[in-house]
Amino acid sequence: MSGLRVVPSRRHGQDRLYVCLTDGRNIAWYDRETGRVNLIGEDRREDVLHVLGPFLTGPVTVGPPPVPTPAELARLTLPPDDDLAPNRPGEALLIALDRDPGPSRRLRPDPRRRALTAEQTVGEALDLLEGAGWRTLHSIPLPGGDRIHHLVIGPGGLFCVRALYARKQRVLVADPMVTVGRREPGPLLRQVRADAARASYALTAEVYPVLAPVGPSDVDVIASLREARVLRDTDLSELAHSGGILKPADVEALHAMARDRHTWSRV
Repeated sequence: MSGLRVVPSRRHGQDRLYVCLTDGRNIAWYDRETGRVNLIGEDRREDVLHVLGPFLTGPVTVGPPPVPTPAELARLTLPPDDDLAPNRPGEALLIALDRDPGPSRRLRPDPRRRALTAEQTVGEALDLLEGAGWRTLHSIPLPGGDRIHHLVIGPGGLFCVRALYARKQRVLVADPMVTVGRREPGPLLRQVRADAARASYALTAEVYPVLAPVGPSDVDVIASLREARVLRDTDLSELAHSGGILKPADVEALHAMARDRHTWSRV
């Protein structure tokens, strides 16, 4: 038994069959109209084709979807309100603080401003990867009021990055709990993985979760993490050291999909 299941879905006018693991993660999908099987990873290729066998009709192409032509990209030009590419790091927090800056005098610092500092710091570090063939989107809104802090797409794959303000504080990571200084621990890694899972569903591609503490005095990871990484804001350039997963054309195609607000409307 492969442990895979096939789930039918109709999204954006397209009939697709998604191949899912037992935990609900998608690893492939079959587009009936084009006769194409899109694999997120090659390691389960034979299992995917086996479980899809009863549903396949006619010739089938296995691989990523074709890269849009310049003419197709021109037709897909997004209206400004639907294009997420111009979002600044911390865009949602900037808007919230502009609408409600809070009292001018308060006993404790506004936690929104600390969160904004973290997102801006991480965003600036990720934007520096652009010259190495990477693309970054910031503050991606999700249904229910959630959002992805940063999404990075490049030769080394796709990464969902969540910023964490930890200036001069020790960060203790005991999966899934994360403790910053003397604060109560919280299951932050669970949230980071959930963000990555939603991004993976939206883009039909594997997205890796990353937690990025900003300015910590120390980061202590008690045990090896499952499908997640913890990188200080000063170490995010390490993402650029990985490659060989996506071709430049694939990076551009995924970026074009991710920048469209409607891509995230049903995740």
